[in-house]
Amino acid sequence: MTTNSITTRPGLGYALLLTAGMAVVVGSALGFEHIGGYIPCALCLLQRNPYYIGIGVGALAVLASLAKLPDLVVQALLLLIAVIMIISAGLGVYHAGVEWKFWEGPTSCSVGGTAGMSAAGNILDQLNSVKGPSCTEATLRVLGLSFAGWNVLTSIALAALAFLGVSKAKR
Repeated sequence: MTTNSITTRPGLGYALLLTAGMAVVVGSALGFEHIGGYIPCALCLLQRNPYYIGIGVGALAVLASLAKLPDLVVQALLLLIAVIMIISAGLGVYHAGVEWKFWEGPTSCSVGGTAGMSAAGNILDQLNSVKGPSCTEATLRVLGLSFAGWNVLTSIALAALAFLGVSKAKR
């Protein structure tokens, strides 16, 4: 695919950038979990769902653009990504508010995790004994923001990019 083909298909570049951006964000969360050892809480796991859905919608937008479907189809898919990322930002605001004690979180605020597993001897017992952290405690803050706070910023940026893609995909 040449640069020319990306610029001649309205929305293709935005669809590629959005899909890659969402994959990087959720990939980073998975990296912090599986490489860094940070066990996610229930709300952290919930915040990943919009990204999983968004990546699929982004892939559909890329395919729709490459298949030269009507521009309206690509625009609709980019608009759907924008809505999904706004929902993701809302989930992040909710979780950050729980962490800052602005409001109460869900009553089931910890989940079973896989960190700290030992040999395969008694996996079921280990799954039942390992619990995720409370949703009210940020496991890490970078520049004053928890993972939930960073999710708000990245979700808003991706939503803005998707809205820009919708406006630019018009011929």
